[in-house]
Amino acid sequence: MAERGSYLNNRMKVILSIILAVLALLVSMGIGSVSIPFTDMWAIFCHKCFGTALPQNITDSAVSIFWGIRLPRTLTAFLVGGCLAASGTVMQSVLQNPLASSFTLGVSSGASLGAAIVIVSGFSIPLIGSFTLPFMGFLFGLGTVFAAIILSERIDRGMHNYTIILIGMVLSLFVNAILTLLSALTPDNSRQLLLWSMGSFSSRTWYHVSVLFPACLFGTLLLMRFSREMDIMTFGDEQALTIGVDSRKMKKILIAVSAFLTGIAVCFTGVIGFIDLIAPHVVRRVFGSSHRYVLPMSVLFGGAFMAIADLVSRTVLSPQEIPVGSVTALIGAPFFAYVFFRGNRR
Repeated sequence: MAERGSYLNNRMKVILSIILAVLALLVSMGIGSVSIPFTDMWAIFCHKCFGTALPQNITDSAVSIFWGIRLPRTLTAFLVGGCLAASGTVMQSVLQNPLASSFTLGVSSGASLGAAIVIVSGFSIPLIGSFTLPFMGFLFGLGTVFAAIILSERIDRGMHNYTIILIGMVLSLFVNAILTLLSALTPDNSRQLLLWSMGSFSSRTWYHVSVLFPACLFGTLLLMRFSREMDIMTFGDEQALTIGVDSRKMKKILIAVSAFLTGIAVCFTGVIGFIDLIAPHVVRRVFGSSHRYVLPMSVLFGGAFMAIADLVSRTVLSPQEIPVGSVTALIGAPFFAYVFFRGNRR
């Protein structure tokens, strides 16, 4: 009876979370320099998707703003937040560290270095043209994590969690030093490098949604496949091995998928921190520790939180837009300190 009650309780929480996430998306899409009522948004959506007639009171500019700017931008923010939250959930579980994330292993630093090389050199890949910058950011971010895994395996055959974290931090610091050197040597590009390192959803289109949606869905479903293994690994490597889970192999798979999700998110929007730290902690407080709930709900919470953060970034100082990374940092930094000092007290 207790288990059934817990299941029903979590199911009600899931339904409520979905409703709140949808409300967050609607608020983000409706508010801006031009406010669009919900009824108008629904009419425009039905017109574009099902070919229904538009009411006469809806102008062409409202259609253009909602369908061409607000909707793809909000969906991009939601998907990026979901990818980062899923990645953070896995990293905290696999490395058994409440402050662990893909950024701890150098994804953000690596992606920033890849983007900096493109910005400074003007390098362009012929086949992809303007998408060279996000592609190089993704490639370098992913490469940094794989370098951390390879070095950890060479130094520590057991791939203990503290080894992976320390190697990731060392690589991150090394790459950040290269970034600082590039910025100092090319002052003309320093502003562009700074803006990219703080993230933005400005000018995001349906193309970004079409790439991020399948990546987020695939990564989340793949991680869900290993939710039982993640539950077991939270008890430690030795306990996992006795139950039959090869923690060394699983770490490689889960870290690689997490790095992929973070890399695909970072490469299109720049570096946005703290979402992968905040979302898993909040969700675990509400739903418990089972990854069957924690992982999908982290994606939902992270996406909704990112959509609201983007709304704040473009409305607080309107018409000027502040980097969304600044908004998440203002919330995330105190949260980071809270988690750290609470752990010390315990």
